[in-house]
Amino acid sequence: MCHVIVTCRSMLWTLLSIVVAFAELIAFMSADWLIGKAKPSNSEDVDNRIGGSQEPYRPTLGIYGRCTRISHMQLSRRDMLCGPYAENFSEIASGFWQATAIFLAMGIMILCAVAFVSVFTMCVQSIMKKSIFNVCGLLQGIAGLFLILGLILYPAGWGCQKAISYCGHYASAYKLGDCSLGWGFYTAIGGTILTFICAVFSAQAEIATSSDKVQEEIEEGKNLICLL
Repeated sequence: MCHVIVTCRSMLWTLLSIVVAFAELIAFMSADWLIGKAKPSNSEDVDNRIGGSQEPYRPTLGIYGRCTRISHMQLSRRDMLCGPYAENFSEIASGFWQATAIFLAMGIMILCAVAFVSVFTMCVQSIMKKSIFNVCGLLQGIAGLFLILGLILYPAGWGCQKAISYCGHYASAYKLGDCSLGWGFYTAIGGTILTFICAVFSAQAEIATSSDKVQEEIEEGKNLICLL
């Protein structure tokens, strides 16, 4: 018989697992890992004719995507064009970034699988006498290691030609040059930290759903058990 068990700790772990998976996925897809040096607008001559000022902009570069400004014929319309600069995996700018993409993708796939399974832990707490919480916590720890490897390798690719074109000639491995780090990189770091927090917190979720009070509720014949 299925017993739906909901506790504060198990629900918090489930929500954090989902948030972490989405945060890492969004960070991976973002083009805001590096914010390039300021570049002048391409419509300087138009601005001069109307007496306006030239507004510099800063293009951004991700693992496989980028955002840059395009100027239209209309005087007041300038947009940022975002999209992948690499049509396939081999066109990613650096071998280090290719390795980063692999490690991050592996970690994100594990996190997404755990997030999916975590929703069902309210009804099923163990499989083959193995606690789902403990197994998911172990998988989250492994995913966190993959994410750390990816984040360590990523700065080693700052010396590639693509990064130099955005960050200037002083850019090299682990040196930003004229660039700064964007929200995509910081989101990936924050998601990695939360991944390990989730891995540790899974043990608390296991303790909460297998406590003596829960067992008493089950023995009383209750199918829906909600505990603080």
